[in-house]
Amino acid sequence: MEKKTGTTTVGIKVKDAVILAADTQASLGNMVESLNIRKILPITDRIAITTAGSVGDVQALARMLEAQARYYQFTWGRPMTTKAMAHLLSNILNENKWFPYMVQILIGGYVDEPELASLDALGGLVFERYTATGSGSPFAIAVIEDGYSEGMGIEEAKDLVVRAVKTAGKRDVYTGSKKVQVLLITRDGMKEEFIEFRD
Repeated sequence: MEKKTGTTTVGIKVKDAVILAADTQASLGNMVESLNIRKILPITDRIAITTAGSVGDVQALARMLEAQARYYQFTWGRPMTTKAMAHLLSNILNENKWFPYMVQILIGGYVDEPELASLDALGGLVFERYTATGSGSPFAIAVIEDGYSEGMGIEEAKDLVVRAVKTAGKRDVYTGSKKVQVLLITRDGMKEEFIEFRD
């Protein structure tokens, strides 16, 4: 019998930041395994990925990206950009398409400028202003589409991603509705917080 799992991760790029958000529930079938899972993984001090799909696959990919980023920094004396890392990840996923990593990934960062991209399991790469992945993504993207505007500020964008994940948690049984992990990436670095809901 197939065990259903799910999640919701979202990202928004604004002028001075990239904001990533995700629920913190790990589910397997009808069981909630944990309410305290980090689904946004820092790769460098300026780039992070979100996890939707196989946890083991995403962890393996994160380790590969961390090693490549360190090697790039050592070789060239400067950090790998978000765009370069997104293309690297796209190539890794595409090279393994016959035995694919079962993932949907958002990659966001601020090295030279804010960048946000979405990748599918076969390496399809799209750069976005905002996007969502996971089983709750149809609900989350509807909220973002309704609330997004060009030139919105960091706090407004942060509130929007939290609302998007919270809404998905109310409508998608596989998305957690108790807590949201938020990662703010700016020129100054990363700031992580967890926002809990009472209702």
